[in-house]
Amino acid sequence: MADPFKTLDVASRSEIVDANAPLSVSQHQYHIAGILTTVFGLDELPSEGSEVACLWLLHPRLASQERMTSIATAVIADWNAKMPRSESGYTRKGLIAVAFDQRNHGTRLVDPLANEAWKQGNPRHAQDMFSIFQGTARDVSLLIDYIPSFVFPKSERQISDNLVLGVSLGGHAAWSCILHEPRVSAGVVIIGCPDYVNLMADRARLSKLPSWTESEAPGSKFLGSEDFPFSLLDVMGPMLGISALRSESLPMPTESEQASLRPLFERCLAGKRILNLSGGADKLVPYHRGSAFLTWLKQAISPNGWFAGKAVTLEDIIDESAGHEVTPKMVDEAIRFIHETLETDSAGPRTGSVRETKI
Repeated sequence: MADPFKTLDVASRSEIVDANAPLSVSQHQYHIAGILTTVFGLDELPSEGSEVACLWLLHPRLASQERMTSIATAVIADWNAKMPRSESGYTRKGLIAVAFDQRNHGTRLVDPLANEAWKQGNPRHAQDMFSIFQGTARDVSLLIDYIPSFVFPKSERQISDNLVLGVSLGGHAAWSCILHEPRVSAGVVIIGCPDYVNLMADRARLSKLPSWTESEAPGSKFLGSEDFPFSLLDVMGPMLGISALRSESLPMPTESEQASLRPLFERCLAGKRILNLSGGADKLVPYHRGSAFLTWLKQAISPNGWFAGKAVTLEDIIDESAGHEVTPKMVDEAIRFIHETLETDSAGPRTGSVRETKI
């Protein structure tokens, strides 16, 4: 898999972040629950305020936490340069970012083959990738529990908001955080997919797996095969298990299904802001693999939807010329969205909306 950050590496600094912004922000490392974490922006926190927002950064497959440094720098530099001030002149809220290695990556590497796909010889690609990014999402929840006692041991500041930003594999994990962790109030997903079953089915087709090709109706025996066991589907839960595998669309839930989903939506989705950034020419994680789920979610949270009025915001933005890569346009949108989210948090109650656009 090509490095999704390669485009940013060759882009000029002015394309990524304001040329007048700092070239770097402070970094401090902590060992928390056996996980090496890097905290960006502690030294730059305003001296006046006690509230701090924390942005959790989740890196791509085959990468490590260091790959998130440029995004951490850009987002923090933007907020610190433009953060709103109260009427008394004091800053309302500071911002830090936290990066750590996903499971089986970087300092946590156990088996290199487990990070590879079917085409690279890993027969358990579906199980490995899901368990890795779902485990990483659970690590975010674990670290949310403990990070305040490490970075603010005197309780001199309070982490008031948790946001997540993930790229590729980290984008899959970000969707899991958004849909399952109530303490994550906003998320940015870059070239990730909310419909894992559909994504893996498409990859199985392209890989010409026997479980896909050796049936009268191609793909009819994929689910339940060794490539994608039913037991894997069972652990996905009601949110990540929603898939449009055999259809271009997902039906709206029945009244009984709504009654079942509503408590989960109330607990984990109400009031959240989501930015989904995709590449229009992405062949590894094609937008259309997750489009049915996104349409289903947009319909649910729209003014006439069954989950209307719950202040859920979803921005679905496609960089039409982008492949499986992080482009300067995407970073610009992410910075804008995070800044607006933090300003909205400071201003009071949120209102929901759906926005679709191409850049």
